[in-house]
Amino acid sequence: MTMGALGVVYGDIGTSPLYALKEAAKAAAHSGTISHDAVLGVASLILWALLLIISLKYALLILRADNRGEGGIVALLALLHARNAQPGTWRAHLLVVGLVGAALLYGDGAITPAISVLSAIEGLKVDAPSLATAVVPVTVAILIGLFMMQKQGTGFIGRIFGPVMLTWFVVLAALGIHGIVKHPAVLAALSPLYAFDFLIHQDFHISFAILGAAFLAVTGGEAMYADMGHFGRLPIRLAWFAICLPALVLNYFGQAALLITDPTMIENPFFQLCPDALHYPLVAFSAVATVIASQAIISGVFSLTQQSIQLGFLPRMLIRHTTSDAIGQIYVPLVNWLLAAATLGAVLSFGTSDALAGAYGIAVSLLMAITTLLAALVAIQWGYSPWLVVAVNGFFFVIDVIFFSANSIKLFEGGWFPLLLAGLVAFLMLTWRAGVKLVEAARARLRQPEEDLIETAVNKCRARLPGTAVFLASAPRGVPLALTQFVKHNHVLHERVLLVTVLIEELPHIPDEERAEVIEIIPGITRVILHYGFMQNPTIYEGLELTCRQGKLPGIDLAEITYYVGRETIIPREDVPGMWVWREGLFAFLQRNAERSAAFFGVPTKQVVEFGTELEI
Repeated sequence: MTMGALGVVYGDIGTSPLYALKEAAKAAAHSGTISHDAVLGVASLILWALLLIISLKYALLILRADNRGEGGIVALLALLHARNAQPGTWRAHLLVVGLVGAALLYGDGAITPAISVLSAIEGLKVDAPSLATAVVPVTVAILIGLFMMQKQGTGFIGRIFGPVMLTWFVVLAALGIHGIVKHPAVLAALSPLYAFDFLIHQDFHISFAILGAAFLAVTGGEAMYADMGHFGRLPIRLAWFAICLPALVLNYFGQAALLITDPTMIENPFFQLCPDALHYPLVAFSAVATVIASQAIISGVFSLTQQSIQLGFLPRMLIRHTTSDAIGQIYVPLVNWLLAAATLGAVLSFGTSDALAGAYGIAVSLLMAITTLLAALVAIQWGYSPWLVVAVNGFFFVIDVIFFSANSIKLFEGGWFPLLLAGLVAFLMLTWRAGVKLVEAARARLRQPEEDLIETAVNKCRARLPGTAVFLASAPRGVPLALTQFVKHNHVLHERVLLVTVLIEELPHIPDEERAEVIEIIPGITRVILHYGFMQNPTIYEGLELTCRQGKLPGIDLAEITYYVGRETIIPREDVPGMWVWREGLFAFLQRNAERSAAFFGVPTKQVVEFGTELEI
């Protein structure tokens, strides 16, 4: 598990040495040259950012805030019960903040592959400046190949992620030791006084620029929390403290030692650390490591999308499971190609890792601040002393805000790009969320109470058809609209009727023994509620099959069932209270293009009958 965590969790932060110290050194340089004290200050700042933000805050503090082993923004929202909060309450406001935090991962997901691969390929310019024009085309080709590979699944490649990244961290450490040996005095930067003294003696705008650049060294640290459910708390901590942290610190200090001995190496200290004969192999290996880092963030975006769909924050989309024996191996075609367009657009628009560094960091720093805030509320909810929580989380929140403020000065240098992407995603999430509530209210106005169904079944049906019918119900009470339509037009009912509802709980996993809740309304009419966690794939056929095996639905042949599904057409109306009409129109567009209920919930295609219904919102 620790080896797996190396490949998935630490791919992003593990490739930060390609560009982080370089950008911080450039921010600290005056007239293109950097002083001895400035190098020590930058190295010290990066070291203590890694210790405070990643080691103390994430590894020791944030990883405690798990939801049955799962981490990430969605898990925090579930712990705070924000999903079903009443409008206007503080939990409802938390939901908005949390969805913005989740959306920021999409902005991060577009920038990370771009800056990582671009910075690796720029190593070609160290020995051959004439190859500068080839950097962008090679980067684009690698990224296109990466996104095209997603539909094939990454199971095989995933198995080699850990060993490759372990080798990468060994190389980082070796390069760092090679540099430190040449100038051991760089170890003085272990003292935090160098970072503090250096920052307070700079002009305010220069200090902020240096802080914003140094923050690049900790981007990717949020993956520790987001991927906790896949690997567990202990393996993630072990991989960080035993392998990643020492290797990163050695490499950053090695680069700093190189800059002290030769400040002219500021353009690319990472590759200059390497002996000349090994430059091209290092460029190739860096490209492999950055592809792994990019794959990790893409998989993270797929996983977040799946969780958001399950919890009702995004419309249903086609999700393909690329392997049956690995957790989280899914492919979401729409998200993949939208992410590819954003990533390639970033590469073509910005062109260099230096320019992209201006766009990187602002989304991650805001996401880290939101995570710290939500984790503090979870700690208070769990009974920790509010004074202790405010003192500890408040300290880290102040650091997050300082780094976010420092990155905010890069807003017009490219920081707007991930924020724009995140803003669009957050707006779509909030629009979908509000629209779903309006649709449910419209359904509730049309939905018959169960008493009417009993009356209809007993007195008004002209006949009972042989066999079993399943009607999908969006709510665990009342009569599904499809059943109302069926009886209204046909005046008959099947001998056995199952009203099936899928409920996604605010837990990552629901065990099989708690999957099905069976309630007999009257003989022949039964309500079945299938409970799933937000990390599970809600499949109605498998749920009913499990329920039958458990003896809760005797005498049913699943191959002979007919499934009746309502297909709703949303009609925005100005005279019906709700959102602005243009937002309702956007919701209607999303709803029309969402994955069909039957397909999303795994209903056998040949056994489905759809009933159309118009709903005004």
